[in-house]
Amino acid sequence: MGRMSLAFALTALVIVATPGTGVVLTVAAGLRGGRELAMVTAFGCTRGIVPHLAAAITGAAALLQASGTAFGVLKVLGIAYLLYMAWMTWHDTGLLTVDDGERGGSRKRVVGNAVLANLLNPKLTLFFFALLPQFVSPGSGGAVTQVLVLSGVFMAMTFVVFAAYGVFAAATRQYVLERPRIVRRIQRSFSVAFVGLAGKLATTDR
Repeated sequence: MGRMSLAFALTALVIVATPGTGVVLTVAAGLRGGRELAMVTAFGCTRGIVPHLAAAITGAAALLQASGTAFGVLKVLGIAYLLYMAWMTWHDTGLLTVDDGERGGSRKRVVGNAVLANLLNPKLTLFFFALLPQFVSPGSGGAVTQVLVLSGVFMAMTFVVFAAYGVFAAATRQYVLERPRIVRRIQRSFSVAFVGLAGKLATTDR
């Protein structure tokens, strides 16, 4: 299973490192609240993977794959969420509102947004249903155990890569804070990025 595991690790790394909703959320958190908030967001994005894993193990992913309606509903919800995030960011009340006094409630909202972002991502469920099983070897122990191990690797990669994005963003935070115009430009860039992600999701088929 060595070569298979390496192939999975490389595949997972490419998927995780490719900028998407989670990366946008984590980078925004790093710019707004620094390294700690970025780590919290990375953790939230990682937690958002758990329901997809559970769906894959219980067979709910098979139902989602078979039912065009179920997939369509989840996709519409995901698009709506991304457009909402775009609106919030553009209007200076969302992700990049700079706040040095983050409170517990704010952190809970950050984690909630991160979990929801991945929860409403149908491509994650399809990843666990369609791609991950290809790396399960029938002769290498229980299938469920292998799925859990591979999923653990994927989640660990998600946290590490997203945290790295966030920490890098946090390192530039002071420079950004001293230049309000840059903050505004970044806000608009992220807003456009969310719209672009929504458009990409809208044109994605199973």
